[in-house]
Amino acid sequence: MATAAQDASTAGSALTFPEGFLWGSATASYQIEGAAAEDGRTPSIWDTYARTPGKVRNGDTGDIATDHYHRWREDVAMMADLGIGAYRFSLAWPRVQPTGRGPAVQKGLDFYRRLVDELLEKGIKPVATLYHWDLPQELEDAGGWPERATAERFAEYAAIAADALGDRVATWTTLNEPWCSAFLGYGSGVHAPGRTDPVDALRAAHHLNLGHGLAVQALRSRIPADAQVSVTLNIHHVRPLTDAAEDVDSARRIDALANRVYTGPMLGGAYPEDLLKDTAGLTDWSFVRDGDLTEIHQPLDFLGVNYYTPTLVSKADGSGTHNSDGHGRSSHSPWPAADEVAFHQPPGETTAMGWAVDATGLYDLLRRLGSDFPGLPLVITENGAAFDDYADPNGEVKDPARIAYVRDHLAAVHRAIQDGTDVRGYFLWSLLDNFEWGYGYSKRFGAVYVDYPTGRRIPKASARWYSEVARTGVLPGV
Repeated sequence: MATAAQDASTAGSALTFPEGFLWGSATASYQIEGAAAEDGRTPSIWDTYARTPGKVRNGDTGDIATDHYHRWREDVAMMADLGIGAYRFSLAWPRVQPTGRGPAVQKGLDFYRRLVDELLEKGIKPVATLYHWDLPQELEDAGGWPERATAERFAEYAAIAADALGDRVATWTTLNEPWCSAFLGYGSGVHAPGRTDPVDALRAAHHLNLGHGLAVQALRSRIPADAQVSVTLNIHHVRPLTDAAEDVDSARRIDALANRVYTGPMLGGAYPEDLLKDTAGLTDWSFVRDGDLTEIHQPLDFLGVNYYTPTLVSKADGSGTHNSDGHGRSSHSPWPAADEVAFHQPPGETTAMGWAVDATGLYDLLRRLGSDFPGLPLVITENGAAFDDYADPNGEVKDPARIAYVRDHLAAVHRAIQDGTDVRGYFLWSLLDNFEWGYGYSKRFGAVYVDYPTGRRIPKASARWYSEVARTGVLPGV
């Protein structure tokens, strides 16, 4: 099969995206805001985790990050200069509701009001994510996402955010990548809060699902009828190493844990039977109560899709890695009841994260989602790559590998649209270099380079290239 990039290069001509296609960039609160103890903000699980020795590379924390909390006006002006049509950002729960309970802190809400007002003033569409992993530490101390009460608190927080910003923000996302929250946070422990219990990971997955459904209802009851509500999932494009039955079954097993544990209840109203069977040795799923699936299964206006690289698996035979979390830093598996599955490095070029560059995975994933969930529009809410960027003596940052990565993945999106998949937009990850979770500041995903000692922003060559694509809706020929 020809790749999307090969399609574009063979044609040698530009690819034009549909009118109204949304071009944006994305960030997350803990990764950029800093101001960790200002204006009433209390610690999140990521503050606690990052300050724990040995958890984050070089002992880095998000205490300052890119100082967006103080430089937001500069950052919005830069977005406007780059012609970014939409900005996907997340609210920091402990900045809005420090204990995860009770009334909001108005100074925290005022920060987001000012940010949104400035975006609107510059003609940039705000897209607000309620949860990008920074759970208030007090809620974790009470049990965190494995406890049902956290889902209930999340719905209360969603109502606070909607009351404050519902007149300004017309597009909302409940959760970002709940797989990471549940399985990296409570399974492998390479994300906050750093726990390593497979049953807690499954409990967290369910309560994240429940929190999503309750938050959708809270949002719908408060925002205008024409506002949009979504969720963002990092759908894994899982491929078997061979066509052998045992490898195909390994792919099925990981697909259930990675994808269908969320799409099943959120989009279909039920957990997959094979997932329940696979994990029966760990739990009877009695934490799923009567009525939960109805609460979770709420109508959505679109599905947010995050994609970076495909996942290659086989039955374990000693040739692969048994415990892959996409980060390779834990002896604990993020995959409950999947010890007989091995993970393999796909062939070919890799990014600075060690992730394979393969745009065909995005095309195949979009086609599958379009087939599995007809009538549900899709938006690429994250796609991008980390490379070892640096500012040259002229103060310029040239990143041709990132341009090639984004170009090929946009070509894959265009091809999926041409083949009938309803894809409405694309958000480049990330606007800025930032705190890259367990990797600290050692990995740079940004279209804009950040000199961390000074905070200086330098748009990379990829930022200027993407700016032209966003302004024109045309992907240049290769």
